[in-house]
Amino acid sequence: GDKAFAQFLTDEIKEEKKIQKHKSLPKISGGWELEVHGTEAKLVRKIAGEKITVTFNINNSIPPSAEEDTQEQQKPDEQEPELTSTPNFVVEVIKDDTKQSLVLDCHFPEDEIGHEGEEESDIFTIREVSFQPPGEADWKDTNYTLNTDSLDWALYDHLMDFLADRGVDNTFADELVELSTALEHQEYIKFLEDLKSFVKCQ
Repeated sequence: GDKAFAQFLTDEIKEEKKIQKHKSLPKISGGWELEVHGTEAKLVRKIAGEKITVTFNINNSIPPSAEEDTQEQQKPDEQEPELTSTPNFVVEVIKDDTKQSLVLDCHFPEDEIGHEGEEESDIFTIREVSFQPPGEADWKDTNYTLNTDSLDWALYDHLMDFLADRGVDNTFADELVELSTALEHQEYIKFLEDLKSFVKCQ
């Protein structure tokens, strides 16, 4: 059984490498520095007196595909629809002269993806906003967190503009999806390779 499994994995890895779009990870325009630690990626950008970091994790970032849709559109000889990784991402804005960072938790709403042509709508939304001590990995529950569900739309618009002024806009979000998708695919291939070595190991 393990032999067949290893053979299957070998073929699978070949196929995945064939459809791999990016041999190296795509860059994000606007002078963002990329750091990758396993499945977590961090983008950092410094502008006058501020440091902006965007963090996301590719785990569980591929939305479940609706089965019905794929059946309809897929012609028998077509490739499977492309998987896109749309991770939640956290934007942290640290001003040099304060001991606080403003943290905005953003995500891609599932129904928004793929509605091109609606120029006005944002492809990502802000879910929560809070102040956190800079560099804290975990949000403190004791800090007030603003949930945007019940937010005054004018305030929400200002928050979106605040992000856009710092380079986090629709273009950025598109490029983030591309980067995340490439990263996810790269990790998937690496996982298959590790699994193959593991299965073959006597």
